Amino acid sequence: MNDGSANDGSVDDWVEHDEVRHLFVYGTLRPGEVRWRHLEPYVLGDGIDTFVAGDVYDTGLEYPAARFGGSGRITGRIYELTQRSQALAHLDEVEGAVRGLYRRVVVRSESGHAAWAYECGEDALLVRHLEHGDWARR
Repeated sequence: MNDGSANDGSVDDWVEHDEVRHLFVYGTLRPGEVRWRHLEPYVLGDGIDTFVAGDVYDTGLEYPAARFGGSGRITGRIYELTQRSQALAHLDEVEGAVRGLYRRVVVRSESGHAAWAYECGEDALLVRHLEHGDWARR
């Protein structure tokens, strides 16, 4: 698991990681997608539609990959989490953070929230760039 302590350009230094209470989702963790069931038990409220700087890709494997930062915009939703430690540990397993496929990083949304998000850690998964930034429009 990445605790967000390494600064590789994706992680913001402006926030204490233990203060991050939200998760930004852009792909299969969104409502109606296949992994929403893993996030739903840990969600407080309805969430907020927002954008984060970065690029989203179709992996060709029926799930997306994102790289944060830069001039692109990724469409997603931010949710406040309950039982954060348990939620993040479970989602790290689900999202492959333990195996290194994705890493959990802190991002800042256009809505002003600091949030955890899962960033792709494997270049081979960046198959097709989705210029519109929205996995739901694939």
